[in-house]
Amino acid sequence: MSQSVNTWQQRDAELLWHPYSSLTEPSPVRLVRGASGVRLQLDDGQGGTVEAIDAMASWWCMIHGYRNPVLDAALKAQADDFSHVMFGGLTHEPAIRLAERLVGITPDPLRHVFLCDSGSVSVEVAIKIALQYQVARGNDGRTRMLTVRGGYHGDTFAPMSVCDPVNGMHSLFTGALKEQIFGPQPPAGFDRPDDDPELRAWAAVMSELAAQYSGQIAGIIVEPVLQGAGGMYPYSPACLRVLRELADRHGFLLIFDEIATGFGRTGTLFASEHAGLDPDILCVGKAITGGYITLAAMLCTTDVAHTVSNGPGGALMHGPTFMANPLACAVALASIDLLLSQDWSAEVARISSGLSAGLAPASALPAVKDVRVLGAVGVVQLSGPVDLPRMTEAALRRGVWVRPFRDLVYTMPPYICTDADIATITSAITGAIEEAG
Repeated sequence: MSQSVNTWQQRDAELLWHPYSSLTEPSPVRLVRGASGVRLQLDDGQGGTVEAIDAMASWWCMIHGYRNPVLDAALKAQADDFSHVMFGGLTHEPAIRLAERLVGITPDPLRHVFLCDSGSVSVEVAIKIALQYQVARGNDGRTRMLTVRGGYHGDTFAPMSVCDPVNGMHSLFTGALKEQIFGPQPPAGFDRPDDDPELRAWAAVMSELAAQYSGQIAGIIVEPVLQGAGGMYPYSPACLRVLRELADRHGFLLIFDEIATGFGRTGTLFASEHAGLDPDILCVGKAITGGYITLAAMLCTTDVAHTVSNGPGGALMHGPTFMANPLACAVALASIDLLLSQDWSAEVARISSGLSAGLAPASALPAVKDVRVLGAVGVVQLSGPVDLPRMTEAALRRGVWVRPFRDLVYTMPPYICTDADIATITSAITGAIEEAG
């Protein structure tokens, strides 16, 4: 590249709309020159590069790091055969093998797979299935979803409607979105027991809502044990058992959105395992391809699949152009195989210990409200909003790339991070908060 970094950034600012950004007052962007392992090579503005550990795993998906030779090989091998083919009326080996693998590693009742091109779309499909399921059962009035405050499920319209309507990112669209039913956010704390008074009070409210609106509710949707973009908020697996019981009692479908929590991030392969129960529908994405290509999947039980298939329309009414893209399926299969070929749980536990130890000093900083760790997720919550440009720059000077939001400075590092990498990440976060918080 012969152009200066400023030229590239100027061209970017004129043309490109970045996520959750303004074109008239854009946030600074940094030019990536390369990436390898857990490190990004960023243009330093003087003709050279500076390295930074990617503490975000490229928004939580690059679990094996950049330029992984196994994933590179899978992608190239599939490209040598064919890169894409429509999935209407056609099929291919990578999709079949990936579906078999997903069914093999997810909860036993989940036997059928819909492969789509983003996590948000998988949630769209899950909600659509819940509605079709109830229509097929003669429950035409069941057109709403029950969920909890604090959740985040994506940026397209059906997922936006089940995101937190007040403190979420989509309050601007109030009135245009389907009006769903929201219960209170579960009590904070992963380790709360089933008989905890706050948890029991929460369960009572959820039970009242389920009973009050039982004739309107098609399903319940939540992010199990960890709410992601809604606030990096952990809660007790006991809450999932409450929701499972309510779904069974009233004939709702239970949907778990594991787009952020799947593939080991919380310490179990899927977060539902913490509760020892199974959903009727499961959404996965992000880490499914190890961050290489966008892909997501919706899995459901045979009862759900057959009820929808035998109902009005006789089909699941959805079909993205790039669903089951062969390149994505091939690299996803390689990523899952790579993950399962290692003692991934020990690696996540190692990272968790390193995050706990390294972020503990942040709790003493005046700007810090809370420090929490769950699996390979480390979060520092501030007492007020993050100054994004200052915090990002302060962390970069310490060799780490983070992307804070709201009042949170957090990390979801790649699983291949060494102990030294984790120590660098936690030191950079703590130092950046001390400087810019």
